[in-house]
Amino acid sequence: MLCAIYRSNKRDQTYLYVEKKDDFTQVPEELMKSFGQPVFSMIVNLGTREKLATADIEKVKQELTEQGYYLQVPPPVENLLNMHLNTGNN
Repeated sequence: MLCAIYRSNKRDQTYLYVEKKDDFTQVPEELMKSFGQPVFSMIVNLGTREKLATADIEKVKQELTEQGYYLQVPPPVENLLNMHLNTGNN
């Protein structure tokens, strides 16, 4: 299963996976507006990989099959103050 990966030019660490290079017909218009102009990153064969760097490969495959795209967003930024307070070092 091949897929093309694009990074967002508007949102840092945000990637869009689609089944065919330059085919965004399955991606909702509102998502494309907020994503910005897709910048091609690479083509990946999901069939020959066991994992991806930061995305769950099974979820990527499932969403590509079911909706025709997968959106990878960055993990939430950790709040260092809350982490410090939760360790009991106050």
